[in-house]
Amino acid sequence: MVRKGSTACIAADTLTTFGDTRLSSSMDANHSKIQTFGRTHMGIVGSAAHMLVAERAFNDKEVKADFSSRDAAFDSLIRLHPVLKEHYYLNPKDSEEDPYETTQIDAVFVNSNGIFGLFALREVYEYTRFWAVGSGASYALGAMHAVYDRYKSAKDIARAGAEAGATFDTSSQLPLTSKSIRLSNSRGQ
Repeated sequence: MVRKGSTACIAADTLTTFGDTRLSSSMDANHSKIQTFGRTHMGIVGSAAHMLVAERAFNDKEVKADFSSRDAAFDSLIRLHPVLKEHYYLNPKDSEEDPYETTQIDAVFVNSNGIFGLFALREVYEYTRFWAVGSGASYALGAMHAVYDRYKSAKDIARAGAEAGATFDTSSQLPLTSKSIRLSNSRGQ
């Protein structure tokens, strides 16, 4: 995901993998990894089950999902965790050394207020330029860093990142999907 000028864009590959088995977009009716919740576009990585759980849990009245800011997203994650455990049978154990129970979910999201990441221990970050998650993230970050100052549009920068991930990561594949949104302010630009 990228923010540049008055626009933010999120882009993702469309490959799903199950161990050594690959499910390409041509075989998967629901291949987009970008989900929309209200006015927020989110890309969730990890288990394919996260997509179905998120579709239901983020629309749950108990969760009252709000991703409008870093603090609102954190509060939503606090409300989400017991719902994940009680309704979706989340295994909250990852490592005995973890300081908190994990949600097992990592994601990035964009809305008119900016670009954000949320992570399994309920960390929420707001980014000023770009970020990536998933198996191709290191390739995407390198590509976006290389083109950020040269490309004018957030969509072109995000596309460069997703294409680099799909080119070099064995668990990623084109085509890609993307969503763009106008930012309410261009702070940090």
